[in-house]
Amino acid sequence: MFEPSRDEVRQFFCETWRKQRASEILTPLESIAADWIGEHPEYQASLSDPERAQGADYGPESGETNPFLHLSMHLAITEQLSIDQPPGIRAAHERLIGRLGSPHDAQHAIMDCLGQILWEAQRNGTPPDTDAYLAAIERRASRG
Repeated sequence: MFEPSRDEVRQFFCETWRKQRASEILTPLESIAADWIGEHPEYQASLSDPERAQGADYGPESGETNPFLHLSMHLAITEQLSIDQPPGIRAAHERLIGRLGSPHDAQHAIMDCLGQILWEAQRNGTPPDTDAYLAAIERRASRG
């Protein structure tokens, strides 16, 4: 499994944003990342300054959302949807789009579930519970 360092993740997103702005050719993964960066103009200034981005601290006390974590979660969810893993996530995502009105809002709902499952796994020292993850997404998708 590929496990990039914090610096590598930050470099990836900053370089992707630089290439996008310069109209350079993007890899398929960079293209997906660039699309998500485009959906988040609030992160673009940070991504435009790689030196500042490498040293930025996004701890809870900063009050800022970590753009690199947020964008990484978008990439992870996009991959999960593309392969329907866990099985059923794609259908739940479609229901969320219908309920929330946009794929972006649906991803944010899934992101809340993913964040919770990852936090619980970290706290318990266990692998993420994919059944609980999908169940949480299903609950979000079925809310009326």
